[in-house]
Amino acid sequence: MQRFITNSAEETTELGRRLGIALKGGTVVAFFGGLGMGKTAFTRGLAQALCTKEEVSSPTFAIVNDYGGNPPLYHFDMYRVETWDDLYSSGFFDFYEAGGILAVEWSENIENALPDNTIRVEFQRGEHETQRIITIDGGVQI
Repeated sequence: MQRFITNSAEETTELGRRLGIALKGGTVVAFFGGLGMGKTAFTRGLAQALCTKEEVSSPTFAIVNDYGGNPPLYHFDMYRVETWDDLYSSGFFDFYEAGGILAVEWSENIENALPDNTIRVEFQRGEHETQRIITIDGGVQI
């Protein structure tokens, strides 16, 4: 497990970029942490590492955003996913089998469906408003 402290959204984005460089297709990156903790900023960094020029935004209403890239990056919001039917309807398993990288916000809601090799990223508030304590676990070194 690796532990990082970021002091701004820009630093959180940079940490995501550093992780993105180490990722391969078929990887699930599961985010854990409350609202406004930096999950979308972190995903912006993943997208930068995968050479996508798409604007990264929270997929709250779309459930999944496809940012392209090589391998492609799919950004999920599982906040409203409550049942296995909801999860299947989101296309989660189809995107996973297609070999892209899945960045999954609100992974708490689908924890039982996450693959064994999932990279877990946990966000916690630090000592001040913009500081985040970010732990990354899952066999990847950055």
